[in-house]
Amino acid sequence: MALGSLNLLLIGDVVGSPGRDTLKRCVPVLREQHHIHACLANGENAAGGFGLTAQTADEMFETGVDFITSGNHIWDKRDFKSYLESTDRVVRPANYPPSAPGRGYGTFTVEGVTVGVLNVMGRTFMPPVDDPFRCADAAVEDLRYLASVIVVDIHAEATSEKVAMARFLDGRVGAIYGTHTHVQTADEQILPGGTAYITDVGMTGPTDGVIGMEAGAVLDRFITGMSERFNVQKTGPKQFCAAVVSLDPSTGKATEIKRIFMRGIA
Repeated sequence: MALGSLNLLLIGDVVGSPGRDTLKRCVPVLREQHHIHACLANGENAAGGFGLTAQTADEMFETGVDFITSGNHIWDKRDFKSYLESTDRVVRPANYPPSAPGRGYGTFTVEGVTVGVLNVMGRTFMPPVDDPFRCADAAVEDLRYLASVIVVDIHAEATSEKVAMARFLDGRVGAIYGTHTHVQTADEQILPGGTAYITDVGMTGPTDGVIGMEAGAVLDRFITGMSERFNVQKTGPKQFCAAVVSLDPSTGKATEIKRIFMRGIA
């Protein structure tokens, strides 16, 4: 019997141990509550706020995450490169040079449906990378022959760049969700071509501090211009940010998108 609707839980940037702890508390409950078939999370800040390790990736998978995307901090833990080469469950932005470790898109199968996941990074106020539009165009063409449903994590600073990517890919992918800013936007929608979209799904991790980091060092950088190492805010309440997208496997298009913002988690 064909699956009528595929429900995906799309989680924003997971920050440090508070973010991983929040996954443990929230993912199993939300998977049951929203009848989730698969869960994707951005893990580029999961290890101490900067980068990802094999241990933290495995910890995320144990919470119920099925696939991990990333961004510009994916290289912060140098020993993670070998893991990237061997895994088929973690991707880095596709518009890094082809010689970079790992891959920019991949697939997994759930309930008989093959899901394609593409990760691209913006160029505005971001490290130098290749054209995300050209790379996304080529990757989506490849994924069309491999997957029934395609979702895209665009890791970018500028909201205009994310919106532009959504318009560029509308009708060709099932969902596009933004990451990187750690601040959830309230513009969830289904575009005219049938693509679910939200500019940024937000951050899962500590609510206090500044987008997951202790406020002191961040304020010093803004006020004095001098840089201190940022550390994850370990105390205080936590938050969980995500979106639930329902997709039609027969068309690859979205039928619904719901934004989730849970604050005050102990």
